[in-house]
Amino acid sequence: MDSADLLQRGGRFAGYTAFRAIGHPRLLPMNLTVSVTYNCPSRCQTCDIWQKTVEDLSCEEYARIFRSLGHSPMWVTVSGGDQFIRADLPEVMRLIREIMRPTVINLPMNGIITKRIESLLPEIAKNTRGSNLVLNMSIDELGEKHDELRGAKHNYEKILDTYRFARELQKEYPHITVGIHTVISKFNVDRIPVIYEELIKLKPDSYITEIAEKRVELETTDKDITPSAEEYAGAADFLKSRMRERRSKHPVGRLVESLRLEYYDLVKRTLVEKTQVIPCYAGWASAHLAPDGNVWGCCVRAETMGNVRDHGYDFGKVWFSDTANQFRASVKRKECACPLANASYTNMLLSPVSLARVAKNYLA
Repeated sequence: MDSADLLQRGGRFAGYTAFRAIGHPRLLPMNLTVSVTYNCPSRCQTCDIWQKTVEDLSCEEYARIFRSLGHSPMWVTVSGGDQFIRADLPEVMRLIREIMRPTVINLPMNGIITKRIESLLPEIAKNTRGSNLVLNMSIDELGEKHDELRGAKHNYEKILDTYRFARELQKEYPHITVGIHTVISKFNVDRIPVIYEELIKLKPDSYITEIAEKRVELETTDKDITPSAEEYAGAADFLKSRMRERRSKHPVGRLVESLRLEYYDLVKRTLVEKTQVIPCYAGWASAHLAPDGNVWGCCVRAETMGNVRDHGYDFGKVWFSDTANQFRASVKRKECACPLANASYTNMLLSPVSLARVAKNYLA
């Protein structure tokens, strides 16, 4: 997705603004997160999603759901748990690409199941040609500190191996972007400069961070994991200065970084003001499909609008339901405010002021 692509979608962006303001036109989401499983071998200090057990959707079910969404999603994130636990992950990715045809498919990776990754990732690369496949390596610390924070022995060594494997795969499949993603929590916020300076030596196409927060999806509502506003501001300001000094030359990586430059300021304000700094479009333009078929407006609240299994796998029947309208009304009343990065991307693209700054960042 480049600046020209964004301009072409301008009319659609206006449609979402109207959808939020007056309820018409009714549109399916342009930003979709598909969680394919809660199962995960990690025991992260910032996530307890592994404790949840549900019956995961099958590929046959995904095919029916994706057909009901058509080409609406332009950005699809495939999340977990650890997605590579599913041996059929390449098929899920193929269905996403061939049915919905998003511009960007984002796949976060913890790198733990090394042999499975090396077996499945080449097929995933092949199956996603035509979209931009973003492989984000999740690295929250360095060496044993990362292993401790992630609750998995030798995780740091394995994620670096995965990074190198992805780089080699990129030579054959240029639609791949290889990035590094760090969750900023109270456990590492004071070490972000050290972590960044070491990881940037790997020369990722993009380096991004997200703040740890209380989410119903992750079972973290009772966890003390979020850094203070002051602590986060220090880390964010450092990252912004370094990012401006070292801009990615990869077009998708540069776009991601341009969004993050705006995102860091958005998070800083949200932590201080504790309200929606710009209008939130969770429930209008961004959505989350849980592994068991529940549809959420966002994963922070994780309030079900309904389950596609109960509606003939028709996403629209859930998305345009009375329950969904109730969720949207709550968001519009600003009964919640959060710095969720994935939803913030959409919010920034649909905010004229934020979009102008993102475009300026991209062209700088």
